[in-house]
Amino acid sequence: MTDLKLQDGQTLLFIGDSITDCGRARPVGRIGGGGLSDFGGLGEGYVSLVDSMLAATCPGRNVRVLNAGISGNRVTDLESRWQSDMLDLKPDWLSIMIGINDVWRQFDNALDPRQVSPEYFESALRKLVDSVQGELSGLVLMTPFFLESNRADPMRVMMDEYGALVRKVATDVDAHFVDTQAVFDDYLVHRSSRSLCEDRVHPCQTGHMLLARAFLDSVGFRWS
Repeated sequence: MTDLKLQDGQTLLFIGDSITDCGRARPVGRIGGGGLSDFGGLGEGYVSLVDSMLAATCPGRNVRVLNAGISGNRVTDLESRWQSDMLDLKPDWLSIMIGINDVWRQFDNALDPRQVSPEYFESALRKLVDSVQGELSGLVLMTPFFLESNRADPMRVMMDEYGALVRKVATDVDAHFVDTQAVFDDYLVHRSSRSLCEDRVHPCQTGHMLLARAFLDSVGFRWS
């Protein structure tokens, strides 16, 4: 695993919404003492899978993984908790996946006055990223996604727009970038979205494995 960019002794923090949360422990999801998942740990999603894969294949490289995902979060929620749930934890590496609820709330709760426009989403994400520039060894930005193969579906169209904004920010700051929508699109060529979830948002374990694999690819993990 010589190409792996995560170094021994570094801390990797994941922050985001329910896809990251996945039942993780509070106040911060982490593996318990001695490497045991004895406090509810990292939840049951891609964050836990990333940690397990790193531990299983790189036992000599001790990467401490933290999970600060919160179900329902939008980029505005990340802004309000950035100090306590990111800056105060002082990670070496940070992964952000946000945007699904910023889009979804515009469809299932259109009258909510707290809607996040594309312009505000980009500005807020850029501000958060700028606040940690120079403080991190590495930054990974992951797009939001919608598990719908019909690209003309209105929510899929908007999700793609917000995903493009994440790509733009990642390019501007030279961050590692994960196009989660593209990962799922490749899968949906062969199988229906119902094989991943019922609501086209919260994936089953197969979907989380796809996310974990995509994240690991982005940080130089070698699968052979």
